[in-house]
Amino acid sequence: MSLTKEQKAEIVNKFGKSETNSGLPEVQIAILTARINDLTGHFSVNKKDHHSRTGLLKMVGKRRRLLNYLMKKDINRYRKVISELNIRK
Repeated sequence: MSLTKEQKAEIVNKFGKSETNSGLPEVQIAILTARINDLTGHFSVNKKDHHSRTGLLKMVGKRRRLLNYLMKKDINRYRKVISELNIRK
């Protein structure tokens, strides 16, 4: 259900400038995207899990805010993240 330590480290290495830099918006967006993708599979099996659906909507909103922030700060980084994660905007 949740990300393992190894999966999270792999995402940080791919999107962060160093292996300990998990605060970049790109890294946070990538981690949220991985968690969102895991939860969408969960909902195909558990249709009545409304409590987890609320958490999913909060994660989607947080990712949206981070994407808006990144778009205002640096449009090139924003476009790169969108294309690598296959997020539609």
